[in-house]
Amino acid sequence: MIRDDDAALGYHNPSLLNSSMHKQLNFSSSIHPAGINHGFAGYTHHLNRLDATLLAGIQYITYGKFDLTNVYGQSQGNFSANEFAMTIGIAKQYSERFSYGANMKFIYSVLESYNSIGAAMDIGGSYQDTSKLFSMGLTFKNLGVQFKPYHQDSNREDLPFDVQFGIAKQLKYLPLRFSLTYHDLQRWNIRYKDPNAEEPTSIFVEEDTGETKFAIFTDNFFRHFIVGLELLAGKKENFRLRAGYNHQRRAELAIQGTRGLAGFSGGLGLKIKQFRIEYGIVFYHLAGASNQFSISTNLSSFKR
Repeated sequence: MIRDDDAALGYHNPSLLNSSMHKQLNFSSSIHPAGINHGFAGYTHHLNRLDATLLAGIQYITYGKFDLTNVYGQSQGNFSANEFAMTIGIAKQYSERFSYGANMKFIYSVLESYNSIGAAMDIGGSYQDTSKLFSMGLTFKNLGVQFKPYHQDSNREDLPFDVQFGIAKQLKYLPLRFSLTYHDLQRWNIRYKDPNAEEPTSIFVEEDTGETKFAIFTDNFFRHFIVGLELLAGKKENFRLRAGYNHQRRAELAIQGTRGLAGFSGGLGLKIKQFRIEYGIVFYHLAGASNQFSISTNLSSFKR
């Protein structure tokens, strides 16, 4: 888990909120294929009396327009689908190296004429050793409940609970920072099971994939990991170049024989005067990639 002055980090692990984010505004947007967009807007404020940092923000996702038809396939117009999550977070420094925090999210989802309401909480803790340029964090994400299901006769659905553990290390004599995140700590098997695949007849080999037990174990193990690399360059590290790899995304979305760049990501960041501008590209599939943009500024920097 990287501890920095980027307020967006506090959304992923609330314990990463800190005083260097005081009065920071952050806007981000991700453009996906098929007209799907999602983004986040947030503001952070540090309270000296409580020695705590607050976050207030909203996350949204729009799925675009869909064709509305009746049971006979006749067109009846179109409909949209959107989801929102309002977030309030707080973090406090426990000691020089330890901090903890929590985010409370109020969720509202609209899918055509159906809607749902829920709430979730993220709880996180982090450790930072500035002398060794090392940090790590643990996050329990989406602890919550669906208050109102989409249909009154439906059962309440589970929220996507996830436990994540991450570490980050910057080299002492080179401007390089490595990060490693282990997700889905609460469950071991996260391989996708194809319901159309034939059941294996051997206890040593799965016939549909030809994989050995060891290959299945290692594939499932590495699906838990996300690897990141960041180059910090320029005066006050104003220019940053990033690369990442997500094995689960590549294993599930790459096309056999033509795997492309699925699972890989890259990006760069540049600070120009009072503004930090970020761009990232995430490769999901041969059909397209996601372009991510963000801009942030600190309101205190505008004071003369």
